[in-house]
This record gives sequence, C-alpha cells and structure tokens, in this order.
Amino acid sequence: MKIPLYQIDAFSNHIFSGNPAAVCPLKEWLEDSLLQTIAQENNLSETAFFVPEGNGYHIRWFTPVAEVDLCGHATLATAFVIFNYFDTSSSHVSFHSKSGRLTVVKEEELLSMDFPSQPPVLCEAPKELLDGIGKEALEVLCSEDYVAVFSSENDIIELDPDMAILKKLDLRGVIVTAQGKNVDFVSRFFAPKFGVNEDPVTGSAHCALTPYWANKLNKKDLHAHQVSQRGGELFCKDCGNRVIISGRAVQFMEGSITINT
Repeated sequence: MKIPLYQIDAFSNHIFSGNPAAVCPLKEWLEDSLLQTIAQENNLSETAFFVPEGNGYHIRWFTPVAEVDLCGHATLATAFVIFNYFDTSSSHVSFHSKSGRLTVVKEEELLSMDFPSQPPVLCEAPKELLDGIGKEALEVLCSEDYVAVFSSENDIIELDPDMAILKKLDLRGVIVTAQGKNVDFVSRFFAPKFGVNEDPVTGSAHCALTPYWANKLNKKDLHAHQVSQRGGELFCKDCGNRVIISGRAVQFMEGSITINT
C-alpha cells in the first residue's frame, strides 16, 4: 500500500522556516494504530490525514504520541495541498473535525482559517507551570492550554523552560506571550506531554491569543509572530465566537509512504 505524503512549511513563505506538517490524503480511514504509527515515523509536530466527506473533507491530526482535537498549522498545510493538487479551481475548502466545522479560504498568498474562539480566563498558576517556565509571569490564564503573559518580547525569546516539569501539567501545553516590538504580540508554545517540546508555530494557540490580545489592545485585526527558532508569521482577526487565523505556506517535499501488508 502506498500513501501520498506532502511536507508543507506552514506560516511561512520560504522553506526551512514556519512549522513543518506532514499531510497524507486517504481514500478511506485506516486503523487508528496505523495512523499513529505513521505520525510517529514522520516525527513532526503534526501529521494530518484527510478523507473526502460530503462537500468537503474529514480531517484528523496526530502528534508523534497522540491524536489532538485541533491543529492550526497542519490544517493550513492540508488546505495548501488540496488547493494545489486536489481542487485547483477552488478557493474554499470545508473540513469536518473533532472541533466542529472548519473552513479555509484562499486569498492570493494567504490562507485564512475560520476556527473556534477559545478566550482564556484568569486562573491560579500551578507550581509546575511556574517552576517549569522558570520566570514569574504578569498573569496566568487557561483555556485549552495555560497562557503565561510577560512584559516584553525579550522575556519570551529568552525563556528556557524545563520540559520535564511542564510535562506534568494537566492541560495540553503552555503558551507564553507578550506584546511585540514590531508586531501586536509574540508567543512561543510548549507541549512536551504530547511529544512536542516546542512547536515552531501553533495556529490553534491563537484561538486563545487572538481574543486575549484583541481585548488588551482594543483592536480586532492583529499581526503576530511566533518567536521560536524557525519562527512564523500570523494574521489574526477576532470575530466574537470565531477567529480568523491567516498565513502563508510553502511545499518542502512530495513523496509516498510504502506499507507492506
């Protein structure tokens, strides 16, 4: 059995930056254990699998160790593959997922994803969070992840978290963020519990970051950078109970997976 494989760098317009995602088109769903094994073998933060369904596609996302409910960069990468290889005349694609219906619209170079908003709320910081980050935050909130807010972009860049401690947290991961120097806000994202110590660019984290910074800065349209080593650029819009997260993508590789059955 051969499965097509595309590797796409999301939230960037040139390779070797942004967040690499593997995208595997399927005709029908395979066993979950095989999907997880493929993701483990790919050893990227996410592998996306999609199957035609109705007028769109059913999409699922796997880290090297687990399936997740929502992933931004791998959705962006999957839309890029569909627009370039499967439905080249379309500028709109709809996905069915564990997080409901998601849509992606192609607008010249940008791909814009319509995702659920996940506004974070203030919470008491767990000791593991403070110990793991190694620096006191201005405030700590939680949504799908913990959100630790700091005073400057340099604070975010200079953080060197202890992943063994952060792995003990109960939520998916940790977002650290601050107002940016040349953009509205910057962030980094850590999810060691899911086999991803630091995710280069995390679209789903901006489901929480967008409403937070829209409220703080009193503006709906936001420009963001994820200041990981690879780095990535995002354009976000607060739409109430939804957020629009936009970015570019570029193809790194096209190939196939061979599985002997």
